[in-house]
Amino acid sequence: MSKFEELDMLKNDMEADAGLPFFGKANLVFGEGHPDAKVLFIGEAPGFYEDRERRPFVGRAGQLLNKMLLDIGWRRESVYITNIVKRRPPENRDPEPTEIEAYKPYLKRQLAVIQPKIIATLGRFSMNYFLPKAKISLDHGKVADFSAKGGSASGGKKYPLVYILYHPAAALRSTSVLLEFEKDFKRLPALLKRYERGSIKA
Repeated sequence: MSKFEELDMLKNDMEADAGLPFFGKANLVFGEGHPDAKVLFIGEAPGFYEDRERRPFVGRAGQLLNKMLLDIGWRRESVYITNIVKRRPPENRDPEPTEIEAYKPYLKRQLAVIQPKIIATLGRFSMNYFLPKAKISLDHGKVADFSAKGGSASGGKKYPLVYILYHPAAALRSTSVLLEFEKDFKRLPALLKRYERGSIKA
């Protein structure tokens, strides 16, 4: 079975699972991109525009993400973009721990299919999914090396790097955060090259 087929099967399973939070109240926003992507971007949950279009990061935050990808010479279609929670919480509120937990088995399966080399977390919720003790104001731009120890969040797979980024929505609200977001984002190509050379330290 190809990765495309595995992801389609996973998406169908999620669409049929009436026990998932916001089932029947919001559209499933599964994720999109290349199934063999080396870099996977992961946010917290869809917003209004994402719910409407059933695609991740298509609002103002998504426009900034697209701009940053262009700035480093990457096509959006070459990476994979998703969220931890796959349906929009009411009024765009933060996802609750029980909601994150409910979607966790599906996210594990999604990551296990794609097997990215770098998981770039967008915002504190996705950061804390992999790194529960991290603080985004202190740890943005840092790398966690999972190559030796794997991680329960990865579903048993060993994803070498988790790279911490601010959420683009936060960058849109603060000039200082935007500058840090841009600086950290522009390190991604060099980080990937170091990984591919066998040196995965930041």
